[in-house]
Amino acid sequence: MKLKEELVFQDPPFKSCHASTIVEVTPGHRLIAYFAGTGEGKKDVGIWLSAEKKGKWEKPVLMADGVISDTLRYPTWNPVLFKAKEGKLFLFYKVGPSPRGWWGMVRTSMNNGKTWSPPQKLPDGILGPIKNKPVQLADGTILAPSSTETNSSWKVHIERSTDLGATWQLIPVDPTTEFHEIQPSILSYGNNRLQIICRSRHDSLVEAYSEDNGLTWGKISKTTLPNPNSGTDAVTLKQGLQLLVYNPTTRGKQWSNGRGKLNVAVSKDGKIWSDVMVLENGENEEYSYPAVIQTSDGKVHITYTYDRKNVKHVVIDQKK
Repeated sequence: MKLKEELVFQDPPFKSCHASTIVEVTPGHRLIAYFAGTGEGKKDVGIWLSAEKKGKWEKPVLMADGVISDTLRYPTWNPVLFKAKEGKLFLFYKVGPSPRGWWGMVRTSMNNGKTWSPPQKLPDGILGPIKNKPVQLADGTILAPSSTETNSSWKVHIERSTDLGATWQLIPVDPTTEFHEIQPSILSYGNNRLQIICRSRHDSLVEAYSEDNGLTWGKISKTTLPNPNSGTDAVTLKQGLQLLVYNPTTRGKQWSNGRGKLNVAVSKDGKIWSDVMVLENGENEEYSYPAVIQTSDGKVHITYTYDRKNVKHVVIDQKK
């Protein structure tokens, strides 16, 4: 059941936006970030932030750009917001000419986004969460779902931190797989069992499992869920149910890129999924790159790209 459905911007100061991310900083107060400018990959694209207060979205604020010098500027990409249980708020993002040449950046806040640290480059080889939010284990360990893209290969990996992001360890996931996959989400099943669900080039989502809280991972395999080579997001709900937001299509002739339809699915075991809600049922429009969280009141909040012109925010009562 949808409790709320709204567009975040009324008169945005940019032509195009994409790749939203959402976090709850305090009960009733959420932040959304996204990249925006004249178009994806353009040098003027920056990372913007919108704050929700008393049910209304405030005007977007520019948080980061790709300015290197007076004569060199790169686009920014794929922000990810995440708040650790210790109170530290992260804004991860990427800077670079393309996904094949970008690098990871981060800003942090200790006061729920009122003030932020200066932008800081992540260590070489560490990109940060590539699209979807990290998860934090019971012992405080942060697992950031990440991936790399080259012209010949897409590969996922996990970036693990035991010191609130001061240092990171890269954990490969089935590095010799023949699949091409990026942008994982992490789901939890208890007893140290984790699952990643990833975007792929293979007309279906792919998955892998860990039995030791993400220290090692098994083989990547196909799921039964279609995927038109488009980003998804997922979350483990408090009562243990798994929830996924995805484009339930493939890259066929009926839709130019398969991103016109967007659904919510749920599963008890991560294997058998049931669609429970249609968020969008378009044709040639683009409704894509969802982000999903469950807030402290139990409600599910979803944001996604609304035809590259806006970000849509949907609130769901998961009990119904």
